[in-house]
Amino acid sequence: MKFFLIFIFSFSCLSCFANVNVGEIDSVKTLLANSGPTPDTSVVNKLNKLAEDYFRTNPDSTYYYGTKSIQLAKKINYSAGIAGGLLQLGHVTYFKGRSEQAKIDFDEAIAIYKKLNNRKGLSASYVLYGRMYNLLANYSMALYYLNLAEQINLQINNQLGLSDTYKNIGIVYYSEGLIPQALDFYYKGLFIALKNHYKALAAESYNDIGVILQSTEVWSDALDYFSKSIKISKEINDLQDVGTVNENIGEILLAQGQYESAISHLKSALVIARKQDDKDGLGSIYTDLGLCYGHLNNIKAATKYLDTSLQIASNYKFVNNEANAVIGYATVYNLQKDYKNAYKYAFAGRDYANKLGDLEVRARAVMQLNITLAGLGNYTEAYKYLKEYVDLKNQLKSSESMQKQASYNLALDFAAKERQQQQQEQEREILYAQRLHNQRLLNTIFLIIIAGMVATVVVYYNQKRKQQKINLKLEEKNNEVLIQKANLDEQAHKLNDLNVLKDRLISVLAHDLRAPLSTLRGLFSLLQDDTISHQELVAMIPNVLKKLEYTSDFLDTLLFWINSQMENFENSVKSFSIKEIVEYEIENYQEQAAQKGITLIDSVPLDTIASADPNSIRIVIRNLITNAIKFSGEKDTIEVIASSGVEFIEIKVKDSGMGIPAEKLKKLFKSKVDSSTGTNQESGTGMGLLFCKDLVEKCNGKIWVTSKQDEGTEFSFTVPIYAS
Repeated sequence: MKFFLIFIFSFSCLSCFANVNVGEIDSVKTLLANSGPTPDTSVVNKLNKLAEDYFRTNPDSTYYYGTKSIQLAKKINYSAGIAGGLLQLGHVTYFKGRSEQAKIDFDEAIAIYKKLNNRKGLSASYVLYGRMYNLLANYSMALYYLNLAEQINLQINNQLGLSDTYKNIGIVYYSEGLIPQALDFYYKGLFIALKNHYKALAAESYNDIGVILQSTEVWSDALDYFSKSIKISKEINDLQDVGTVNENIGEILLAQGQYESAISHLKSALVIARKQDDKDGLGSIYTDLGLCYGHLNNIKAATKYLDTSLQIASNYKFVNNEANAVIGYATVYNLQKDYKNAYKYAFAGRDYANKLGDLEVRARAVMQLNITLAGLGNYTEAYKYLKEYVDLKNQLKSSESMQKQASYNLALDFAAKERQQQQQEQEREILYAQRLHNQRLLNTIFLIIIAGMVATVVVYYNQKRKQQKINLKLEEKNNEVLIQKANLDEQAHKLNDLNVLKDRLISVLAHDLRAPLSTLRGLFSLLQDDTISHQELVAMIPNVLKKLEYTSDFLDTLLFWINSQMENFENSVKSFSIKEIVEYEIENYQEQAAQKGITLIDSVPLDTIASADPNSIRIVIRNLITNAIKFSGEKDTIEVIASSGVEFIEIKVKDSGMGIPAEKLKKLFKSKVDSSTGTNQESGTGMGLLFCKDLVEKCNGKIWVTSKQDEGTEFSFTVPIYAS
């Protein structure tokens, strides 16, 4: 029965090295609560670590947090996080006896780790697979996976994983009855654990070695190792290990006939196993309790515990526990001299023992079968099994002698290594003390230097104060000079702005007044030369008046633009009809366009109402129309289009004229350009489009242009729409 204690350790958490850190768990819970709908990889990693740490105290929490990490990892397509969560789920499922589901989880995790070339993750997966197959008594498969894990850990120098792997290889060899090999790997794992301060692994290894000493009936040494194990386990709050060691101590007391004390330890272990829902541990403890109560002649309690143990073992296919439970039944019934009931359990126990192949289990099964047959009066068969028992015991004694010798030799070797390690630790401590002494000496020197520096600083500070007073007076004088310079710079800037305004004004006058004045001058020249008759003059008067009215309106608009350049100008924002402005401008430029054979088209809808300064928009439209006329020729068309959006109206002036070269197109709206001559050799200032950009932007709009040479040009700008 001692054989089964070791399996409880195969159910440790994924790394099996760290106890639950409450502060870290709280921080992860807080992080999870505040992670939002799209968590990052750090949240998933911490959830998997939380699941791993919870396994020793609450496997159900491990399952919960493992499931949560998989859900979050899938949201962000984090493959490594999914694999880590699957390992946690597989660990819990085989721990609770659902090995088929565990295989599915492990295989999926291994596939992900292989794809990611994550060797550390593969190692962890193989270790868990090895533990599960050991529990299922498939030792060849267990060693296959554990050897794979060992190779990987050696390649990547993963000391933590290597210590755990060695411990689990030792468990498999112990399960097969190969004690020297088991001890060799136990001590290898323990040495690495102690060297690197892996407390949880050290506790487990002490317990495993204690189990071997227990099986060879070296009780005092076994209890010594159990004491070391339980001391560390309590320090790191490893409930699972505490429960396991209590069960092992209970079995020693059972073997020594101290049944009441054994029951006390076994029930302490039972509380922890129930809390963790440890099916394998529960079955083993129930069998031990059944034997204790059987020896105390409490047949009712004994059969109750044994029946529960057998039921668990059968349900979850724990072959080892089934063998121990049925042999326990045979033992209890033989103690009661109920040989008829003992008979079926004795034979079943022998069959299970033969299936396992473990000498100790076979010897106990054959012994109970001998007692049963003798009690039933079948002395011939009883004698046959007695001989088999003696033969098995001789093999066991021979094996135990070898085991004790191997244990003694390995213990000596381990003790030598431990002394060597302690010596190295002492040397490191001496070296550390020397470094600390040197550091303190260095600190003293630094303090003296600092004191000297402080004295120097005090002297320097006094001199600096005197210099600062002098500098302050100089700074005041400098500030006065800087203020005067700033005033001069401001005046120069204002003068420059006035010059720019003057240039713009002259450019506008040259650009927009030349055409109407030229028309009026031509008319008066005709009157002076008597070139036209009185009737023709009368006929031309309406057009002349219209030109005068337009010129007057233009001058008003021009004055408005000049005011807009002043600092105190405020836009007169109001709602107005784009249609009315376009109609007015097209009507005034109809004659000029007709003289060049150009068709003006008004395509502006009637209900196009803008919210801006109308005079600014009028100047922009006028400039764009005159530019289009300038660069269009006979049979060309100029179309004004407007379309309403949600917040803005887009106005386009589109012509089919000569277009704009690409090199000039890049310079428009950026600076003054050299104006090209029009199709009738008209000249310009190159400033008109800058004025348009200025006015459009003052109205919170944008202006742009698209053009293809010899195909035409399209100027577009936006103004805010009127929200009724």
